[in-house]
Amino acid sequence: MNLESTLEALLFLSSEPVQAEALAAATGAELHEVVSSLERLREHYEFERRGLVLRELAGGWVLSTHPDAEPAARRLLARPRTPTLTPAQAETLAIVAYLQPVSRPEIARIRGVNAESAAATLLERGLVEEAGRSQFGAVLYRTTELFLRLFGLNALDELPELSAFDPSPELAAELRERLLQAGEARAAS
Repeated sequence: MNLESTLEALLFLSSEPVQAEALAAATGAELHEVVSSLERLREHYEFERRGLVLRELAGGWVLSTHPDAEPAARRLLARPRTPTLTPAQAETLAIVAYLQPVSRPEIARIRGVNAESAAATLLERGLVEEAGRSQFGAVLYRTTELFLRLFGLNALDELPELSAFDPSPELAAELRERLLQAGEARAAS
C-alpha cells in the first residue's frame, strides 16, 4: 500500500484531527513525505470533487464530508442539532477567545453582567476549559480544541481581526466603556 493510501486509512479511522508528526510516526515515513502526501491527497479530493475533503484543523489533519453534502447528511442522520449559543454565551465565548486566559470576574466586568451561567454552559459543552488560576485565585478560562474545530480554525491566530468589527455607534460606545473599565480594573490588580 502506498503512503497516500495508508494516510487516508489512518485519517478515516480517526475521529479527531491527527498531527502530521503522529502520522509520520505511525507510518515510519519522514515528516516531509507525510506532509507532501497529505497535500497531494487533499488536491486529489478537490480535483475529483469527491464527497470527502481533507482539511487541516486544530493543528492536525482530518477527513470530513464535503460541505455541499451537509443538507443531505442532516436529513439522513436527523439528529437534534446542538443548541445554538445564547447572546450571553456568544459574548462570553468571544471574550474568552480574544483575551484568554481570562477569569469569570473579568468576563463579568467586560459584559457588565454576571457571567457564571454562560461560562458554566460553555464549560459543559466543552468550548472552554480551565487554564489555571489568577493571582487572586479566580479560575482562568481558555478555548478548547473543540472550539477550533467547530469554528473551522486551525489556530487562534485565525480569529477575525477585531478591526474588521463594525458595530453601530451606540454599541461601539457601550463596548468602549466596558473595555476601558475592564482595562482599568486589570491594571489596578
